[in-house]
Amino acid sequence: MNTTTAAAPAIVSLPIEGMTCASCVARVEKALARVPGVRSASVNLATESAAVEMAAPVGATVLAAAVLKAGYAVPQETVALGISGMTCASCVARVERALQRVPGVVAAQVNLATERAEVVRWKGQAATADLLAALERAGYGGRDLARGGEAAAPARTFGEGARVIAAALLSLPLVVPMLGDLFGRHWMLGGWWQFALATPVQFWLGARFYVAGWKALRAGTGNMDLLVALGTSAAWGLSVYLLLRAEAGAMVPLYFESAAVVITLVLFGKWLEARAKRQTTEAIRALQGLRPDTARVLRDGIEVELPTAMLKIGDVLVVRPGERIPADGEIVDGASHVDESLITGESLPVARQVGDRVTGGAVNAEGLLRVRASALGAESTLARIVRLVESAQANKAPIQRLVDRVSAVFVPVVLAVAAVTWLGWGLATGAWGDGLIHAVSVLVIACPCALGLATPAAIMVGTGAAARHGILIKDAQALELAHALRTVAFDKTGTLTEGRPVLVELSPADGVPRDAALAQAAALQAGSEHPLARAVLQALPPGATAATARDVQAIAGRGVGGIVDGATLRLGSTRLMEELGADTAPWQAQALALQRQGRTVSWLAQVDDGDGARVRALLAFGDTLKASARPAIAELKRLGVKTLLISGDNRGAAQAVGDALGIDDVRAEVLPGDKAQVVAALRSQAHSGTVAMVGDGINDAPALAAADVGIAMGGIDDAGRALGTDAAMHAAGVTLLRGDPLLVPQTIELSRRTSAKIRQNLFWAFAYNVIGIPLAAFGLLSPVLAGAAMAASSVSVVSNALLLKRWRPTRHNAAGGTR
Repeated sequence: MNTTTAAAPAIVSLPIEGMTCASCVARVEKALARVPGVRSASVNLATESAAVEMAAPVGATVLAAAVLKAGYAVPQETVALGISGMTCASCVARVERALQRVPGVVAAQVNLATERAEVVRWKGQAATADLLAALERAGYGGRDLARGGEAAAPARTFGEGARVIAAALLSLPLVVPMLGDLFGRHWMLGGWWQFALATPVQFWLGARFYVAGWKALRAGTGNMDLLVALGTSAAWGLSVYLLLRAEAGAMVPLYFESAAVVITLVLFGKWLEARAKRQTTEAIRALQGLRPDTARVLRDGIEVELPTAMLKIGDVLVVRPGERIPADGEIVDGASHVDESLITGESLPVARQVGDRVTGGAVNAEGLLRVRASALGAESTLARIVRLVESAQANKAPIQRLVDRVSAVFVPVVLAVAAVTWLGWGLATGAWGDGLIHAVSVLVIACPCALGLATPAAIMVGTGAAARHGILIKDAQALELAHALRTVAFDKTGTLTEGRPVLVELSPADGVPRDAALAQAAALQAGSEHPLARAVLQALPPGATAATARDVQAIAGRGVGGIVDGATLRLGSTRLMEELGADTAPWQAQALALQRQGRTVSWLAQVDDGDGARVRALLAFGDTLKASARPAIAELKRLGVKTLLISGDNRGAAQAVGDALGIDDVRAEVLPGDKAQVVAALRSQAHSGTVAMVGDGINDAPALAAADVGIAMGGIDDAGRALGTDAAMHAAGVTLLRGDPLLVPQTIELSRRTSAKIRQNLFWAFAYNVIGIPLAAFGLLSPVLAGAAMAASSVSVVSNALLLKRWRPTRHNAAGGTR
């Protein structure tokens, strides 16, 4: 964040939220005036803003913190910008500094691999035009991605390819004589022919290096383009000098081929790098391509084809077999199977019928569907997924900040090493020309590009691979932390269990038919939305219907009552039976055993005038374990991760689930508000290591936020019901698009692979420079080889990152085996 804005203006306008009266104004003014460096503050209640006059530079976050401490807020918003002209990690630092200097900018984060900047600004401040102007002054191009500014990128890549071909054709005659030396043939083009071929490569095809290098110098910094421009210009200039001084017909050593071939190789490397970087964004492009351009809509009973941008909430969409569903919605007519694989990672189509929800972008397999639109545009599931993936790819991993600090001093150090190389060779041997060529090699092989791409390229491919398999990673920090997880805590209901109670046992009294007792219980529950009521209704045999009940009324906290077939019935808890005086003794042993297994026990009783109540049946409800829960816990153990169950259920229910799954530790009867405290306590214990919390309910949100890594269960279940809550997904660093516990170990596995790629990339990026620069300085590396190595360094780190695309999660069967 921009905590030390270098060129703060004399007056800064600050938006304020939460003020209601004149006393609020005074309170904010006093809070701002107390900040060191602030001369005065004037707050306007009508415009909800503060004009802050500063005697010394004060950071944006410092002012915002003062307002927050006073009990008010400074609203912020984020804008995404596309950046053109960046070539290396030093460019990233320069762009960030330029954006952070704009008044009203809180933070700016730039990603070299995506050529994007995420700028956090105070709401209504730091206009996008001002941000683009700041980029222009720093020597870069910018575009507002909200206005579709990315369309020009492919054409630019095509132009780069044409320049590479032209440079190669002009450089080839300069290289062929060098190849002839390998076979004992010695011939050389005339000096002026070499000049004629090398000069267009140097100043026409290589003009981009001069332009970008000059912009960097004008901004008081350096970058890769400056190194290439200086190095090749030195080789070209020395060759011209020697050519002009040579006597007619004399053979002199010239270095035109070094300059031309280096530029060709660097252009070729940048072209390969651009192609590879496009592959790192395939996941985003695939998601964006899921949204159809048009949709068929029923208007006044007539099908009308409209652009999806013109759809409205409540529109009834007609989706034919094989078509993509244009928007999120609910099926109002028809039944089909829907393929959601590109959204949730689920490989098999799922059945959908009337009343089920469907996701925009999914493919309708075989039936004609009519869908009532419920979410459009930015609020759709697909748009939210795209935003989460883009946000993760734009974020910097913590390790990248160390790389940025190294990159900030990289170019000046390389220039110093090149100068020492030239002076050292000249003073020690008197061969100033050779010294200059060795200095050129130093300038050319030094490549900050690989450093800048090492981390973001791996993160982009890793988050893209995760999204394809139903794992949304909100930020790079969550991805980096997940590889070090040593403890994973789970919520129970809806996370490890289906979250949908089912009737597991019905024991009728002697002389009471089971079907009759079930029909009576179903009659009492027919109008209820309670989960246990749905479980009773779903237990009815196929084709059977519940009896008719009258005078049905809820008994608060205890159950329900009504009259069925002339009999007065009550269905409810043990406490209700005690109040009615019903004798439950014959079932007590069975009831206790069921409760120890984690079952919920209810009773059906008949109330007779003057005779009290008689139990007709015992009903037991249970929440079934998810099929993948057991293999998920086994896989976590294989990865060396300790598992924990945190549940608000009774000890019996929680322990039964823990024992069935093989969970290491069970914490039962934990109140919703205390879950975060349990997670915080785990984090404070050294042996717990990095801690993750997995949950899906709104009561899990504090615990998800308290963990090192919060993992929220989201998505749509097989019946089309929404899984998870927005609160849980907002608090979590990782969102699982399917309610599948196996995605938890898969997240850890992918995080470990991504972290390994980051370490490998950084090793090779540093190794190229640590090994290559000394070799070049000691004359063991020609400029041509240096240029090839420099081009290879960037391509290699991006290519290594792209290997993550081949990652596939291990599939498990219900018994826990792999397949």
